[in-house]
Amino acid sequence: MMSQEQNELLSHVGPGTGAGAVLRQYWQPAALAEELVSSRPVVPVTLLGEELVLFRDNSGNLGLIGRRCPHRGVDLCFGRREDNGLRCPFHGWHFDTSGQCVEQPGEPEGSQMYRNIRTVSYPVVEKNGIIFAFMGEGEPPAFPAFDCFAAPDTHVFAFKGLWECNWLQAMEVGIDPAHASFLHRFLQDEDPNEGYGKQFRDKAANTDIPMTQLLREYPRPEIKVEETEFGLRLIALRHMDGGRSHVRVTNQIFPETICIPMSNEMTITQWHVPVDDETCYWYAMFTSFGKPVDKDVMREQRLKEHRLPDYAPLKNKRNNYGYNPDEQESLTYTGMGLDINVHDQWAVESMGRLQDRTQEHLGRTDVGISRNRRRLLAAIKSVEKGELTALPMYGEGDVEAIRGPASIDAIGLTDEWEEVWLQAEASRRAACDWSAPL
Repeated sequence: MMSQEQNELLSHVGPGTGAGAVLRQYWQPAALAEELVSSRPVVPVTLLGEELVLFRDNSGNLGLIGRRCPHRGVDLCFGRREDNGLRCPFHGWHFDTSGQCVEQPGEPEGSQMYRNIRTVSYPVVEKNGIIFAFMGEGEPPAFPAFDCFAAPDTHVFAFKGLWECNWLQAMEVGIDPAHASFLHRFLQDEDPNEGYGKQFRDKAANTDIPMTQLLREYPRPEIKVEETEFGLRLIALRHMDGGRSHVRVTNQIFPETICIPMSNEMTITQWHVPVDDETCYWYAMFTSFGKPVDKDVMREQRLKEHRLPDYAPLKNKRNNYGYNPDEQESLTYTGMGLDINVHDQWAVESMGRLQDRTQEHLGRTDVGISRNRRRLLAAIKSVEKGELTALPMYGEGDVEAIRGPASIDAIGLTDEWEEVWLQAEASRRAACDWSAPL
């Protein structure tokens, strides 16, 4: 358990908060690139508790500026997109992509007042279907050469979804390897379908054993956590009969991202981005090491489970996540369908919008969660002191040279588990046309 003060310190993200200051040192997903594919590419963005507007100007340049006009506070999401900027419909004040006011057409002739008017603005960049924003001070950091960024656009599909809970509890489900044997348990072993739930319904690596069976029969993983230059590596060992073990390698990329294997040919890199203290979006990049992804099919699959324009899931607490007691009896552990994303959503939202960690009791399998919280608390103290070099990916070395991270499932001899997953990862990369060795 932790104190209420610590819980709020880790959870709150607005300007002037501890965790918010840490998150502002890293690039944050602000929107999907597809949200700006329209005749009027202007969308509202609420990020880390700040109300903003994202747009492309007439020349195609991206801008992310304050949503409230500095004049009288009206909503610039309804601004006129003209003259390479946004013009407020109230009095015609015009702002460029840097947030600078460049014209006040209603003011007296010759007025220079506009030169002193500027709204907040943040640098933005597009990477493989996601538009990232940097909300900190000074020069933005470099991007590491993670697979989701290094892969060609043809091999990456990006999507997002809204969760009604705090960002940290959303992220922590991804660094909890033990939950997969229960929350994502399937009571029948079948051929994987084409849906997202395939992650735990495929065959275990190099075997004919369904992952569903493996997770059911070996529910007590041995979990090892290693500190890395990007965050944490989590290794879950499920020791099987016959001296073999299943090795699952997942990663926490500091401060709010996970990278996990979806199949033998695909990984998911997923950010958990605070809208405010009680709501977040997950942004995911599905990265293929095999053939190019069929983005139309993948988007169609996801849109069957989400509504536009806010990407909110159709299954939610208002309809009990589609819970069916008959299904829970015979097909899935949750009774909430085959989409494991819904399972995770229920788990993190049912804690409440902001989890009360003063009442929780962590076990030995929660080692990744404990280690990450300690690292986040240390990062908060470092930022308060101005010691950014103490943050992951801010220290010594070339950030742009950080690759991977390796995320894979493998099965081999128990006493050779370390070589087993490294060899499996090397084989996958060797067979990939675009991937560089780790």
